[in-house]
Amino acid sequence: MGLHVLLASTALKTISVTGLWVIPLLLGALTYHNYSSYDPEAKVLDKEPRREYDFIVVGGGSAGAVVANRLTEVKDWNLLLLETGPDENEITDVPSLAGYLQLTKLDWQYKTEPTPYACLGFKNHRCSWPRGKVLGGSSVLNYMIYVRGNRFDFDQWESFGNPGWGYRDVLKYFIKSEDNRNPYLSKSPYHGRGGYLTVQEAPWRTPLVAAFVEAGVEIGYENRDINGAVQTGFMIAQGTIRRGSRCSTAKEFLRPVRTRRNLDISLNSQVTKVLINPITMKAYGVEFVKHGQKRVVFAKKEVILSAGAINSPQLLMLSGIGPKDHLREVGINVLKDLAVGENLQDHVGVGGLTFLVDKPVAIVQNRFQAFPVTMNYVINERGPMTTLGGLEGIAFVNTKYANSSGLWPDIQFHMAPASFSSDNGQIVRKILGLTDELYDTVYKPIANKDAWTIMPLLLRPNTRGYVKLKSSNPFDYPIMNPRYHEDRLDVNRLVEGIKIALKVANASPFKQFGSRLYMKPLPNCKQFKFMSDEYIECQVRTISMTIYHQSGTTKMGPSWDKKAVVDPRLRVYGIHGLRVIDASVMPTIVSGNTNAAVIMIGEKGADMIKQDWLTHNR
Repeated sequence: MGLHVLLASTALKTISVTGLWVIPLLLGALTYHNYSSYDPEAKVLDKEPRREYDFIVVGGGSAGAVVANRLTEVKDWNLLLLETGPDENEITDVPSLAGYLQLTKLDWQYKTEPTPYACLGFKNHRCSWPRGKVLGGSSVLNYMIYVRGNRFDFDQWESFGNPGWGYRDVLKYFIKSEDNRNPYLSKSPYHGRGGYLTVQEAPWRTPLVAAFVEAGVEIGYENRDINGAVQTGFMIAQGTIRRGSRCSTAKEFLRPVRTRRNLDISLNSQVTKVLINPITMKAYGVEFVKHGQKRVVFAKKEVILSAGAINSPQLLMLSGIGPKDHLREVGINVLKDLAVGENLQDHVGVGGLTFLVDKPVAIVQNRFQAFPVTMNYVINERGPMTTLGGLEGIAFVNTKYANSSGLWPDIQFHMAPASFSSDNGQIVRKILGLTDELYDTVYKPIANKDAWTIMPLLLRPNTRGYVKLKSSNPFDYPIMNPRYHEDRLDVNRLVEGIKIALKVANASPFKQFGSRLYMKPLPNCKQFKFMSDEYIECQVRTISMTIYHQSGTTKMGPSWDKKAVVDPRLRVYGIHGLRVIDASVMPTIVSGNTNAAVIMIGEKGADMIKQDWLTHNR
């Protein structure tokens, strides 16, 4: 993750290479190309909210954009979508520039709590948690990888007491959203055409990803559609892109319907509280702040929280819904005692596993000439700037701890044709927060060298973290502790994942490039024999990288589940007219990148609302 940013640097170096006149030329071309007033992708209008709506959706991210689109298909309903951040800009469209969006106003810039178990190679032992503070949410900051999860994930959700959430039930919602443009998948019963969400491979790639897939086959896995019948295997990554540009949920689900008269979108509007009648226990509106002014808007039918796995639980707790002892501790009146903020899960990976190659086949900043690369992207929608944040290959593999069937892998690989220092230390080290000692000792010596990496990530962690309030002030960032690597089995799985990654790298398809493991030990791990189990564990705990998949903090479950916050129809227990529809409702995290699953949750949640209000005549 983050390896794409050398391409961003290449593009932005155009300033010094060709003069300031290039900036208005390129941005003007991008603006004209993507935001013509006649284009269905033209930007939304930031409207002044009215006093009352049928529905209020809080958060215009991966789920909220879907919910807003689908509910306003009912012409008799009107809906307000409140988004804390601004709209996207021209830079957010460019897939390779994803890293440049982190640590900007489009990013909440969260940090985890310090820990002695993980993130040891990052400043203050804290991991960075980028989250989208922009219309489209984290689908604007992510790496666009389209992975749905494993069929057994959803069957497990159903087995927990959540009817209607099994794989056979949710598959139709994945297909409903999708417009898959990969020709070899056009006739697959697992994929859709004509939906809002465009999915395809990046139009440009290095030869290293072909070697990655071939190596997977050599060690016993299949080259297959990992979103099809079986997940286990290797594949060139599919992404949510179209014509070489990022497809966020704002672009896909909101812009095409921006002219609907029953849809209002208010940007730069931070919701601070859900208004709940303490007698009837019904949600009837929200408080929000826009341009420094506190405002109130009312909902006749429902308030829907789609603010994500950090902000949805934060809002619930600020509104008096959460663990009673914690709410009292921060001075908030308790309306409903629920396990809000608990059950936090994330995919954590191991970064820094680097392989050097002798041939000029990787992404190296100094190799690309800024002007032709940028113009190829602007005019032809092709070239290195279309890469999915620098990620090219995906794989799902089984360690010795995995399910015996082999059909429910426990480790995922992200393959990238670059290293932490392929951008010469300009951006990656900053967005990750690597310590100077770690970067200067290990990665600076190979700056601008041809290299590639495999990042193993843990698919189903045993640990459960938490989100808590720092105070009753809605503008104070919450406390976030994923409790990475506090469970020994989580660490053991990642150690085995590294071993499988080494088998992939040592396979014959990589020999044509002179590929070999970069053997500079991490400074805090050098007391262990290089690549022994002890050393690998040290690396697991040192470069513990979030894959940006926080989930589970308003758990969906049956009424008898004491940890459940919402019921299987995503209604908050004990509160009428209030639902949560986003990644926070996942009982357990899905096995793979979460964006596709969150969009599915948005689709299914919107259908449930339609059923409850139209079919059941509520």
